[in-house]
Amino acid sequence: MNVLLIGSGGREHALAYALVKSKRLNKLFAAPGNPGIGQLAEIANLKISDHAAVIAFCRDQQIGFVVVGPEAPLVAGLVDDLKAAGIPAFGPTKFAAQLEGSKGFTKDLCAKYNIPTAAYERFKAEAPALAYLKKMGAPIVVKADGLAAGKGVTVAMTLAESEAAVKEIFAGRFGEGECVIEEFLEGEEASFFVLTDGVDVLPLTTAQDHKRVGEGDTGPNTGGMGAYSPAPCMTNALCDEALEKIVKPTVKGLAEMGHPYTGVLYAGLILTAQGPKLIEYNARFGDPETQVLMIRLESDLIDLLLATTNSTLKGKVAAWKKQPALTVVVAANGYPGDVQKGSPINGLNQDFEKGVEVFHAGTALDGEALVSNGGRVLNVTATGDDIRSAQAKAYRVVDAINWTDGFCRRDIGWRALEK
Repeated sequence: MNVLLIGSGGREHALAYALVKSKRLNKLFAAPGNPGIGQLAEIANLKISDHAAVIAFCRDQQIGFVVVGPEAPLVAGLVDDLKAAGIPAFGPTKFAAQLEGSKGFTKDLCAKYNIPTAAYERFKAEAPALAYLKKMGAPIVVKADGLAAGKGVTVAMTLAESEAAVKEIFAGRFGEGECVIEEFLEGEEASFFVLTDGVDVLPLTTAQDHKRVGEGDTGPNTGGMGAYSPAPCMTNALCDEALEKIVKPTVKGLAEMGHPYTGVLYAGLILTAQGPKLIEYNARFGDPETQVLMIRLESDLIDLLLATTNSTLKGKVAAWKKQPALTVVVAANGYPGDVQKGSPINGLNQDFEKGVEVFHAGTALDGEALVSNGGRVLNVTATGDDIRSAQAKAYRVVDAINWTDGFCRRDIGWRALEK
């Protein structure tokens, strides 16, 4: 079948890397894509926010399946419109995508179905939010309600920091001002992924992201500076507990609301003394977690995604390489703040050692020259016999790339190595 992949980041390059291995694939298209994806797929000149244009393209190119990578098109209802046009598409509906599109929606769902998470309050105005902060004190967590590209969460260790975060939200930095304020939880964080067709749930695997920009997990939150899989902190017992107490009640709750969740469900967890609790949900594959998942996946990705979409997930299994994987994000100087685009990147045409893939995130072509085109630019991803060897391999390739305007964290995988 012909498949259209929606998206342009490192996550989508990793998905393309897995999709082209499928025996079901005839031809892969991607929109808007990036130069790395363009080596695997035909780039379609489409504005993905124009759903009518996407539908017309699918009909013209006889697209049998659409895989939606990023969260914004899901929240905008692209899957709803594709399915209404008779085009199978992987991903949740607009209603179900509120799990990511609205922090408040998810917190209310957790409260209704007794899903373990941090205590919270929702606010639609600045003054009552600031009053609540003074009442509760710090540390405390402030979240923009809507999509914020991984930058709308502030773990405030002081009252002043929390007040600044609230003022920023209601000043409109992340769109229409609304926020969720949560209790601060102690524990290690991990990512847990499942596929669900709205009834059955297939656990995938675990990963651990590095959200902070600085080494030792310091500095502001980002979209993610690196990841590895599996996460040693997520034991089989903890995976089972997260599945039974967090994921399955969520799937059941949305079904009861008349909006079954179909797609990948990515649970960001914190492992507390009371057990795993939900920090947040993402309604799509994580970025940069997808990079380490896809390099480890042995199953046919299209087969799994179609079964999720067609409500035939029951009995499916996902096979993974035993080798762990680790990815290092190479970002533009200044990230997660303002960055300069257009600086040349060299050294990607050499033969890297076996078990390494360089996924493009924020890249573009200037003529025939590869240049930077975003905050997170490259994802150097490696497998190894253990986390330490995967880490060493990834950093050797990072050092072989010639890009003077980039930086990376040098401690990706530190928690796993401590163990």
